[in-house]
Amino acid sequence: MNLNTPVFSSFTHDGLEFAFFDEGDPSGAPVLLIHGFASTANVNWVHPGWLKTLGDAGYRVIAIDNRGHGASAKPRDAEAYRPWHMAGDAIALLDHLGIPEANIMGYSMGARISVFAALASPDRVRSLVLGGLGIGMTDGVGDWDPIADALLAPSIDTVTHARGRMFRAFADQTKSDREALAACIRGSRDLVARGDMGRIEAPTLIGVGTKDDIAGSPQELAALMPHATALDIPGRDHMLAVGDRVFKAAVLEFYAEVAGG
Repeated sequence: MNLNTPVFSSFTHDGLEFAFFDEGDPSGAPVLLIHGFASTANVNWVHPGWLKTLGDAGYRVIAIDNRGHGASAKPRDAEAYRPWHMAGDAIALLDHLGIPEANIMGYSMGARISVFAALASPDRVRSLVLGGLGIGMTDGVGDWDPIADALLAPSIDTVTHARGRMFRAFADQTKSDREALAACIRGSRDLVARGDMGRIEAPTLIGVGTKDDIAGSPQELAALMPHATALDIPGRDHMLAVGDRVFKAAVLEFYAEVAGG
């Protein structure tokens, strides 16, 4: 499998510079990928094989490094990371590329950003794939303040909180800006009202690992939406579900029906 890093470009929005790639078939139906917290476009979408999977299937594959992540700008103010700001970045990338409507796929925090984009700009979103976030979208996913504390700790050796330690290790592995990530986790946790989920008309696939202890039920979230389907990703936790072949096969089948051309 070719997992080489693609060529990244940049654009400016909201006074910040953003990195992105635009790969696959330029004439194919566009898929915009939005990665999760402490990840990057490469880590979330290239290394697990999504770029190759979607590119080989004939799609135009676009992915952004969210603010605070990867090669994009890294503000230190938590308010800069409210989900509607990050959703605005994604729509601004579509504007930059002259794409009127795209299939948007987000994982974890990226799923939340995708929903905020669909609510703010429904005419720009042909379909949604929400990975790694179920009813936690509306009901919350627990206390994340220990994750911010873990990110700012002088050493991972002093971190005892299990989830905090997991994300600190991930941030260290990806050589992330831990201060920016701490601001992000404090600013990006706004919930979506259940009634607002019901306003999303775009066809939606919600995929969550059966061992994911963060996301919450995909079935409960799908039940709030008029055109949503839930997918259990067997035997996968929050970190491993993203690259799962069951998930990929389900997304390809979903896109064959809804993505357009």
